[in-house]
Amino acid sequence: MGGGAGHQRARVHGRGKIQVRPITGREMVADLIDRHYNAYNAARLWEICHLLKEKVMRPRVTVGVSLSGAMVPAGMASALIPLIEHGFIDYIVSTGANLYHDTHFGLGFDLFKSSPFLDDVELFRQRIIRIYDITFDLDVLLRSDKFVYSVIDQPEFQKKMGTSELHYRLGKYVDRAERQSGRRGQTLLGAAYRCQVPIYTSSPGDSTIGMNIAARQLVGNSLEIDVSRDVNETAAIVYRAKKRGESAVIILGGGSPKNFILQTEPQLQEVLGLEVTGHDYFVQITDARPDTGGLSGATPGEAVSWGKVDPAKLPDSVVCYADTTLVLPLIASYVMTRCRRRPLKRLYARREPLMREMSGIYMKQREAGRRSHRGTPRGPSGKRPAARRGSA
Repeated sequence: MGGGAGHQRARVHGRGKIQVRPITGREMVADLIDRHYNAYNAARLWEICHLLKEKVMRPRVTVGVSLSGAMVPAGMASALIPLIEHGFIDYIVSTGANLYHDTHFGLGFDLFKSSPFLDDVELFRQRIIRIYDITFDLDVLLRSDKFVYSVIDQPEFQKKMGTSELHYRLGKYVDRAERQSGRRGQTLLGAAYRCQVPIYTSSPGDSTIGMNIAARQLVGNSLEIDVSRDVNETAAIVYRAKKRGESAVIILGGGSPKNFILQTEPQLQEVLGLEVTGHDYFVQITDARPDTGGLSGATPGEAVSWGKVDPAKLPDSVVCYADTTLVLPLIASYVMTRCRRRPLKRLYARREPLMREMSGIYMKQREAGRRSHRGTPRGPSGKRPAARRGSA
């Protein structure tokens, strides 16, 4: 009885005693997190960092990151680029807006730290754009549009393609622009291009890049986005990850990118009928509450009910309720300090084989289900029993 009580106390007390260790000012970020992030959302950040260090950032785990909110204009590529280059991010689902604003940095344009309390009517008169406390000239948008126009008018873009191919090809030109502007290494698109990390946009029409594509179609441009390919490509990436290792999602914010990166599992299990068990690791940074019913605040437990997260791996899910701009640089610094560099998976170059593998298994299973269906005797009503999911 005493032993059981002792075990229960150890479980309840969890990570051990809270110790008062005076901060000296000489601590590294990783040391600060390890020693001083004891409770509340600081403790959730500690849990995220240790989950990444101990389980996620291993070569056998495929890591997807979703990105929403105006993170790139705030300079958050400074955290994401090193993670890409050191093999800690294997694929990305982002809003198109983040990728559009990413081009500003590659083209040598400036965004400024400002104030959220400016006179917006006066800003409009001065042709200045504001994103809360970030400001930049309207000319930045106009010249970025001109750049995107010139790129998507190239012959290599005159076809139907998924957003991963669109962003990879756009990244090639952004990488070239970085070198010409003397700012190489400052864009998400450029880093993803060099490391062959595929970037998807869940709502490709909902950004200035999508608006530019629509505008060019009016004058005969043949570029068309294949959204179904995006759904299948991301599902194929996760299917391979689950069959050969494990799958992790790091969700920065919420919104459509969160849904898109998580829906890979329902696509595999419910729609295609393939036998997988949900993502293995779930990390989210969000300021959204779960009780309003929005997806941005939906918990990992709720995701389990949809098959998005492996029920057996629910303890390996952590949500930190915080502003991503506060937390992401700390996580990036921790990972860069505590985790060994991983080989690049270069998933962009492997998209076709992954698609063939998944679709081949799906078609075999579908045909087997049809043969079984044809050989099933009719019931008393004269109708065949319903086919099991995935074999219709």
